[in-house]
Amino acid sequence: MTAPVTLALTAGEPAGIGPELCLQLAMEERAQRLVVIASRELLQARQALLGLSVELQPWQPGDQAVTAAGQLSVLDVPGIYDTAAGTTSPGNSQYVLDTLTTAARGCLDGTFDGMVTAPVHKGVINEAGIAFSGHTEFLQELCGVERVVMMLATEELRVALVTTHLPLKDVPAAITPERITQVARILDQDLKIYFGVHHPRILVAGLNPHAGEGGHLGREEIEVIEPTLERLRHEGIQLTGPLPADTLFTPHWLDNADAVLAMYHDQGLPVLKFQGFGRAVNITLGLPIVRTSVDHGTALDLAGTGRANAGSLHTAIRVADQMATHRREHRPQAGESS
Repeated sequence: MTAPVTLALTAGEPAGIGPELCLQLAMEERAQRLVVIASRELLQARQALLGLSVELQPWQPGDQAVTAAGQLSVLDVPGIYDTAAGTTSPGNSQYVLDTLTTAARGCLDGTFDGMVTAPVHKGVINEAGIAFSGHTEFLQELCGVERVVMMLATEELRVALVTTHLPLKDVPAAITPERITQVARILDQDLKIYFGVHHPRILVAGLNPHAGEGGHLGREEIEVIEPTLERLRHEGIQLTGPLPADTLFTPHWLDNADAVLAMYHDQGLPVLKFQGFGRAVNITLGLPIVRTSVDHGTALDLAGTGRANAGSLHTAIRVADQMATHRREHRPQAGESS
């Protein structure tokens, strides 16, 4: 028998809603085995503020994570500076990064089958003098990989990005044959490994309006995108495009596709978030580990009020579980049945 999936869950920015979302999960029985990577002191302070009663079970590698209602397995990470809800403190920044490092290293050494991240506050970490551009880049460096791919997904739609957090003026120069090639290969490979899609069908958006309209509205499609896609098609990757982004997101195209590859952040993600905000999940492809996250931020204004919605976190956990299970089926581990 294959052992159940165990996921690490980092509680994110201490002043945000992450800690209470973790506590909310403990109020009902869970299908997944979760270990919250956080300060025990922080979780105790937040449940006292919210009037919750959760038994925080100490957890160490080798233990079995609890799944019963009213209980939560916690791997305590020391170093918390301030446990106040709603008010950030740069003094918590190293602690936040320590939770991410603990979870990621646990995934790399096989302690965990994947990690799920609650939102962090990038600005506060940078205020502490620590260069930090986000979970994705942090995990990319920690895992030592050259390229990662950001993909957001709902039950109905998956959108991956060629470029992520760049000013719009810098996007055209970043759309290179090398980047498109790396991203498309990762997307194709990981759809097979983590989602069980045997022959992924990928729609590719053009960069310019009307996909350049034959060169009249830009030549990136003619000179960069289409030649690169054609080379990738010869490798066996099923790519359709470049397509105009204003008509790509319609049933005519989406009904016969497994994912969309958008050229930049605000080309693809507004459509996905309009379609499924609050139940979408942020997925990092190209890592040697499973990593998913919520589709929202720290919501400092909601922290400590008890009004935070855990819907996206539930989705992120469910998708991480599915990804880890598919990976086992694709590449059975030593000692596991296939």
